[in-house]
Formats: sequence, C-alpha cells, structure tokens
Amino acid sequence: MTQPLLDVLPDPDALARHAAELMLAAARATDGPFTVALSGGSTPKRLYQLLATLPFPWERTHWFWGDERFVPPDDPASNYRMTREALLSHVRVPADHIHPVPTVGLTPHDAATRYESTLRAILAPERPLFDVVLLGLGTDGHTASLFPGKPMLEERDRWVGATDDPQGAPRITLTYPALESSRETLFLVAGADKKERLREVLAGDRRLPAARLQPQGALRFLADRAAADG
Repeated sequence: MTQPLLDVLPDPDALARHAAELMLAAARATDGPFTVALSGGSTPKRLYQLLATLPFPWERTHWFWGDERFVPPDDPASNYRMTREALLSHVRVPADHIHPVPTVGLTPHDAATRYESTLRAILAPERPLFDVVLLGLGTDGHTASLFPGKPMLEERDRWVGATDDPQGAPRITLTYPALESSRETLFLVAGADKKERLREVLAGDRRLPAARLQPQGALRFLADRAAADG
C-alpha cells in the first residue's frame, strides 16, 4: 500500500509554488520524454500560471488530461481551455505534445475510446505511463471524474471511461489503472471546505474515490493551512 505524504503550505499561492518546484525537479531528473496528466478545476490554475514562468523542458514534455467535462474545447467549463489560457498558450510547447480529450463530433463513449487509443499509441506500458499525475479533491471525495457510487470506480481494464457527475453531466476520465501508473502523484487541496474530506482520505476511508487510489510511485498531498488544520 502506498503511504501518502502530506506537505502543508501557508496558503494557495505557496501551495502552487511548491507544486511547481516539485514538477520542475521531477522533470529535471529525467532525460527522455516527460509525461504529465493535468488536473482541472480552480486549484491548479495558479500552478499552471507559475509553470509558464519556469525553465521547464517544454520540448520533451507531453501533456495529457486526467479528466474532462464533455464540452467543446472553447467552453468556459473546459479543463483544456483553462490550461491553455493559464499555461500552454504562454510557452513553446510542440503542438503534437498537447493531447486534449476529444469532445467534438463524438459520443462520450467514442471520445473515451479515442482518448485511450491516443494514450496507448504514445505512452509506454512497460513503465509508469506518467511521470507526474496532478489531482484534486472534491468535497464529496471524488478525484478526476471518479465520483462516489459510479460504476467507473470498479473499472480495472480500460484506461479511459465515460461517466457522469452527480448532476448527470457527461465526463471523460482516466480510470484507476491509468492514474495509478505514475512515478509521482500530487494532490492539490485548498480551502477549509476540503478539511474533513482530506482527513478521511488520509485515513484511508475507501468510501471516498480519492482514498482508493494506490499509485505505483510516490503519493503526496499538498494542502494549504485552511485544508490541513484540524
């Protein structure tokens, strides 16, 4: 069982800076392709803005998404759009190193199938698929688009699946087998509303999807003081 580490930072900005430093150190420790699965939502946006200012090895880094809302890429709710505006449009990333989830002209099932084909064509299954996986923690204990009570929690064969959120909106998500295939997993957790869930996840409460993740490599939670206190 992977034993999680907890780093407590004073505030969300310090959390983002620490995450950026960890990602840069991980990238510098590798020579070949560096693969990242990105998280959506509000917490990682500051991290992405900071990464854009660092001497990151953009030319050899491949960017994937851990999950995506099934909306067009220019929709305000799109994780891809947020990452593009905060990071990718500001740095010299080869276009063929950016791998968003396809969401136009497809059903959710077909989108998941196509994204899995993309991952299998690019990533080497004989090693961890990702060097770094970034994840968030929902107030209901979800991570990526792995929500409590959904059948996708039991998927152990596919790397990508179509699911929906508690409001019934379709999502595309990496499954546990793909998310767990990582050298380093960083959970970014900010805000007092995450305090109780963070405590339960760190205690291993398997009712919560985030607590069921067992990565191959290091598992680290980065929390601001508001989320970690108590």
